[in-house]
Amino acid sequence: MQTLPRSPLPYSPDVEYIGPDEANSQAELIETFRSIIDKTYSDYGHGFRAVHAKSHALLQGELRVSDDLPAPLAQGIFAAPARHDVLLRISTNAGDPLPDTISLQRGIGIKVLNVAGERLPGSEGATTQDFVLANGVAFPVPGPKPFLANLKMLAATTDRMETGKKIVSAAFRSISSSRTRARSQLQL
Repeated sequence: MQTLPRSPLPYSPDVEYIGPDEANSQAELIETFRSIIDKTYSDYGHGFRAVHAKSHALLQGELRVSDDLPAPLAQGIFAAPARHDVLLRISTNAGDPLPDTISLQRGIGIKVLNVAGERLPGSEGATTQDFVLANGVAFPVPGPKPFLANLKMLAATTDRMETGKKIVSAAFRSISSSRTRARSQLQL
């Protein structure tokens, strides 16, 4: 079995950092999410999620927890062999349903059903475990303030500048394609 580079860090309150102005950032996040929802409702006549508005797939499946996980991974939901029903949602991060020709970060939300175990405060009695994944190397922002800045930019461009988004997207795809070709030629 492969050796892990470092052990995953289990959650405990002492590893969480709550910044001095995090409550203000949270309030602004809620306000900004609401503005996106209100705008898309006004445009389309029905509600969308504030982010990841466009679903590409909704899937049902099964999560199987292996009985031979390395000790650092065998924690929480993965502590013991099990099978759980799951619901998956594949989406793009914009607050409005943009055409597929606009390249955006993709996300996958996984809702694992019928999960027993200890819960964080406020979720006692819950029976699901949610995982949120994105197709980037890392989550694009390191905390609530930069996330808020990104969200405000997203809100400011919701239902605007679609042609500009298409042009920028095509330019970035072209650059990415050129880099891929250059790397391939270097490897030859």
